[in-house]
Amino acid sequence: MSIMSKNLIAFLSEIPFFSEVSQASLQHLCDNISEESFIKNETIFEKDTIGDSMYAILEGRVKVHDKHHVYDTLSKGDCFGEYSLIDNETRSASVTAIDKAIVLKIESAHFLNLIKQDSGFTQGILAVMIKRHRELDTIQERLASSKKEIETASNKMSGLINGAMDAIIMFNSDFRIVLTNPSANLLLENEDSLQRNVLFFFDEDSANLIESLVKSGLENDKEPINKYLPSVVKVIGSNNTETINEGTISKYGNDSDTFYTLILRNIEERLIAEDTINLLTNKAQYLEKEIQELTNGYGIIAEDMSMKNVINLIHQVSKTDATVLIQGETGTGKELVARAIHKESNRKDNPLIRINCGAIPANLIESELFGHEKGAFTGATISRKGRFLLADKGTIFLDEIGEMPLELQPKLLRVIQEGEFDPVGSSETIKVDVRIIAATHRNLLEFSKSGKFREDLFYRLNVFPIEVPPLRNRGNDLCLIAEEMITQFSKKLNKPILDLTDADKALLLTYNWPGNVRELQNLIERAVIVSKNGIINWQAIIPNNFETNKEITQVNKEKILTIKELNILEKENILRALKQTRWKISGKHGAAELLQLPSTTLASRIKALGIERPI
Repeated sequence: MSIMSKNLIAFLSEIPFFSEVSQASLQHLCDNISEESFIKNETIFEKDTIGDSMYAILEGRVKVHDKHHVYDTLSKGDCFGEYSLIDNETRSASVTAIDKAIVLKIESAHFLNLIKQDSGFTQGILAVMIKRHRELDTIQERLASSKKEIETASNKMSGLINGAMDAIIMFNSDFRIVLTNPSANLLLENEDSLQRNVLFFFDEDSANLIESLVKSGLENDKEPINKYLPSVVKVIGSNNTETINEGTISKYGNDSDTFYTLILRNIEERLIAEDTINLLTNKAQYLEKEIQELTNGYGIIAEDMSMKNVINLIHQVSKTDATVLIQGETGTGKELVARAIHKESNRKDNPLIRINCGAIPANLIESELFGHEKGAFTGATISRKGRFLLADKGTIFLDEIGEMPLELQPKLLRVIQEGEFDPVGSSETIKVDVRIIAATHRNLLEFSKSGKFREDLFYRLNVFPIEVPPLRNRGNDLCLIAEEMITQFSKKLNKPILDLTDADKALLLTYNWPGNVRELQNLIERAVIVSKNGIINWQAIIPNNFETNKEITQVNKEKILTIKELNILEKENILRALKQTRWKISGKHGAAELLQLPSTTLASRIKALGIERPI
């Protein structure tokens, strides 16, 4: 802040009209203030002209007059024309410079804008006006010949107070109410609250807060109270209506009389609006995530019979409202199956809400699913709608249902059987129309027998079971999915990629894929990132150690390979031998010796399989 700006703020704070306004608010006022000069006998403004500004005298003197009758003489630190800030009435007198005068000009447009935007500025101005309102007798003595002007001034100040949308309550040091505006009467539900104890209109915590603020101010009279209430306060009207309010408190007065002004604003509607916004935001986030996963997904590729059976089951159950339990290893695409069921169902135009039961702490999952009321637990400052309510008329997908806490399972069973639940901390029963799809990588039947999952809940969920096969059992689907993913990541990363060769496919088919489609997706993304000139070194990407090969042999020992698959495996095996021997076919340490084949037989197989040494 510049020295000039500090001096100007200090000057304005000495002017009675701004004496209760904070330094920060005066800084805002200074941002749009101008300075004007007038020579001796020059008119600053004339009577009966429309006023749009007030003035504060920096230097010189001026007179307030009507023709030759002088009402008052003003000098440095005095101000005039204040009422033009709040109305469009004509000037009641003329003002002329007695000698050279320099004044600060404050336009009504800027003043009114500060009133709207700066509650501290408004509070300070109102405090001054209330103070002036109580000093009308003194004003009347000074301006005995201007009774009409005094009445007009009083009406303007009262109009400003009474027209305020916020509740204004003034009380004395005994907490007796001495002034209220209409907004305060509505808040207190009482038209005759004068001389009543203001603390009676608050709950215990709020009354204690206001009382402590007042007493702290009384202990040190030289430090006036002028602050925001540190927390919201609850007002209890005469008809027992409770409202939540925020506000400010200020103190003014003299040695014999001290008064306090509470300015309160009802924030009930704002809290309701915030709750609505939170609900809509949650819905938007769920829908946004749904759209993102749909657009980023690779669909369900199903040429293998094992996956075609899953597609058939989806078609059979999608048009019903039957509860579905999707089982399968981690990463097999259980969520894609759930989305496909919802997309084909009669609920497709309503939300599909997903929740991972294993990703939310046990003490929060009940609130996430069923919502809670304000005050239901520590930190529940507002009511919240649960995901079952968000999914009303739609579908809820309970991923990793086996991780749901045992004590919460009866509540889920009630939703499935009765279509109703009670939010946390509420006795109100809410009815919902929700289709439930659950998924798990666990054997829930075995889980229930060991007491870790309710058996009755398992049977309610297992109305229509769908088993998603692991990727290693889906045959050529693996290569088709890989090719689709390669295309997607190539576009996303703007990298050219060659098609999978038979050798590449053989490598993909010989790996066990314990992480299923999710692992395949991660490996392919990495492969595209590190690819050079469109070529991927799949041997460096795909895990391929002795233990893995041993597992592959054990898993695939019952799988019948086609002649094409055998040729692919043989070609890849010969290529590995040739690379290891640097393409030496016969002789000691040659590929034929490594493969334990006659060199003539190996040469014949190389030719038959179309193996060529790279240049």
